[in-house]
Amino acid sequence: MLKGIAASDGIAIGRVLLLKKEIPVIMRTVISESEISSQLRILENALKKSISQLKAIQSESDENMSLILDSHIMILEDTELINAIRLKIETGKQDAVSAADETLRFFADMFRGMKNDYMKERSEDITDIGYRLIMNMLGREIHSLRSIKEPVIIVAHDITPSDTAQMKKDMVLGFLTDIGGRTSHAAIMARSLEIPAILGLGNITSSVEHGDRVCFDGSEGTVLINPDDESVDIYSMKAVKLQKEKELLSVFRDRHSVSSDGRKVEICANIGNPSDALRANEYGAEGIGLYRTEFLYMDRPSMPTEEEQFQAYRIVLETMGERPVIIRTLDIGGDKNLPYLSIPEETNPFLGYRAMRIFLDRPEIFKVQLRALLRASVYGKLRIMYPMISSVEEVRAANLILEECKRELDAEGVSYSNELQKGIMVEIPSAAIAADLIADEVDFFSIGTNDLIQYTCAVDRMNEKISGLYNPFNPAVLRLIKNVIDAAHDNGIWCGMCGEAAADSRLIPLYLGMGLDEFSMSAGSMLKARKLISGLSYEKMQIMSRDALKIKTSDDIIAFLAENSAPKFNI
Repeated sequence: MLKGIAASDGIAIGRVLLLKKEIPVIMRTVISESEISSQLRILENALKKSISQLKAIQSESDENMSLILDSHIMILEDTELINAIRLKIETGKQDAVSAADETLRFFADMFRGMKNDYMKERSEDITDIGYRLIMNMLGREIHSLRSIKEPVIIVAHDITPSDTAQMKKDMVLGFLTDIGGRTSHAAIMARSLEIPAILGLGNITSSVEHGDRVCFDGSEGTVLINPDDESVDIYSMKAVKLQKEKELLSVFRDRHSVSSDGRKVEICANIGNPSDALRANEYGAEGIGLYRTEFLYMDRPSMPTEEEQFQAYRIVLETMGERPVIIRTLDIGGDKNLPYLSIPEETNPFLGYRAMRIFLDRPEIFKVQLRALLRASVYGKLRIMYPMISSVEEVRAANLILEECKRELDAEGVSYSNELQKGIMVEIPSAAIAADLIADEVDFFSIGTNDLIQYTCAVDRMNEKISGLYNPFNPAVLRLIKNVIDAAHDNGIWCGMCGEAAADSRLIPLYLGMGLDEFSMSAGSMLKARKLISGLSYEKMQIMSRDALKIKTSDDIIAFLAENSAPKFNI
């Protein structure tokens, strides 16, 4: 049995198609002055061909995949990237193939060296783009998955976006890879296509052969190679059970999120790109509770323009229609960095120069995003959220810049919505404690539990030695959350939550009883949460939550919740 990263739920049983790519050996060649123009033509022709190929694949792809391929096309059209390659050819007297290879490897290595998993995995996108460009320069054929004739489990070192774009869903039972994680495009697309997948298996490509039989559980990350009949039967029964559970949950897709005694809340989706909004719709999202805009900035060697950002925001707002969309302004720094912003390295970046601290120090970057957001606001129900706020002063400073952007657009005759709400992500203890003071400055709060727990408990959640201290059941954390919710309601605004804890079935009853108005989570978790809430009595959960907040230890709180928050369903 092999163990990897559970990337997309589901059971897969089938035969292996082992996918191996030709990796060209590239040697740097010094060129003469007279050869420069011909090498530049090789680059230009390969760029055009690569873009043309991606657009052809895009034309046959669903909207989810099309949006991901858009980011690849943008990279191939990026002037900074092209100029960096041209400089190596013109000034460095270097052949086009090695110039492109070295430049793309530089960007890929830069992302790969970052601490944040999402940033690391963006290196795979650069590698995919580089492979296509190099193969076109060399005049070699690029493999295609369109020719698959029978259902298979694809096994590969990596599955690239251009690979997944060519997959026929009915011909791919699942896929397994050596590398990748839950935030890689392979994982994102597997979940979007609802194809079971396990990534990061290390050496799966050397552990199987063409035609081997495998079965795996995408929710557990376990793979069996050439299993016996008994094991296959067990996995087959799991598959039947999962399908039944999925069918039972599907009845909640078009229902409102309401407790058994009539308390209405909203179940919304967390997304990282426009394509995620489509999946949110498929699962009956009542809105977007968190659009992480930093992902727009990550898949590229330079800053996205106002127009590029506007188009991305517009797509999400149009996709969601009349439902609210909370777009968080750029949350960069800490474990997420952008090389082109030249942010200096820090001893403790989580407590340093990040998010709004960068924006308020460099308002010219902030204004580009705010202008794009304001322009997009006419296409839907936009709510703007500021991250990493620690004081009233920061909120006021951000709002002043927003008003400045409005005046600029007024002068240019550009329309925007006058009804958009402004809010903050409450993730710093100082903001949670002073929530009553900040509430007067904003229209809503959204509690970011991931960082709130980290900062409250003084624990690095990525440090395995102390990861046990990172605990959403910590009494201090729960009291802060209750304080934020009460401060919001006392001041006439609403309060949501967009951290991982919002989808925790053990905590949802407690948060409901505390009065939380909105729960935002991954699309795949929404129906389970809606079903759970439908079986809970808000009145009883209020009493239960008051009692829970009197308990002194996390373990006792967990035990208390298990005994006192069981739902009763009436489907």
